[in-house]
Order: sequence, then C-alpha cells, then structure tokens
Amino acid sequence: MNAQTIRQAFLDFYAARGHAIIGRSSLVPKDDPTTLFTGSGMQPLLPYLLGAEHPQGRRLANSQTCLRAEDIYEVGDNRHTTFFEMLGNWSLGDYFKKEQLGWFFEFLT
Repeated sequence: MNAQTIRQAFLDFYAARGHAIIGRSSLVPKDDPTTLFTGSGMQPLLPYLLGAEHPQGRRLANSQTCLRAEDIYEVGDNRHTTFFEMLGNWSLGDYFKKEQLGWFFEFLT
C-alpha cells in the first residue's frame, strides 16, 4: 500500500460520511503573518474552528502538506520528519468524540 492509496481511502471514507473534501492550502501561508510554514492540517482551518462558517459546510476532510522545523535535530530517528502530509477530518460543531472515534476505528480496521 502506498501513500496515494492511503490518502484516497481516507478521503473516500469521510466523503461517504458526508464530509466535503477540501483542497490543501499553501505550504507557505498567505494570510497568516504569525508563521512561516503550515505546520498542521488544522492551521488553514483556524478561522472556522473558532466559529466562522466554512463555505463547504460543517463536515470537512483534507490532506495537508506540512513543514515543521522545531525538532530538526532529531530528524532521522524514524519518528521525526520535517515535511509530511497530514490527513484530517473536521467537525465544525456537527459531531464530537463519540462519532469521531468510532469512525476512525472503523477506518483503521
């Protein structure tokens, strides 16, 4: 199984549960002067996680490229990387842990 297969399976799984698949944001944020790089999948969604309405609804899923440099000296130990892809599913007040944990367990098994 390769990364593309895992990514597509994840996005298909959440699309089947009513999530809009949103595109990834730029690795270099355009409207966030507080950071140089996108470091997590939720970072581009911050305004919506804080209450703004997302134009694609309350259930979202994405695949976001991320770059983290805070632990750059530990890269190479099989647990730390600087550039990676983060898969995420997001509820903007639509469902909570009970549904989320059940779905993720279902996806993994």
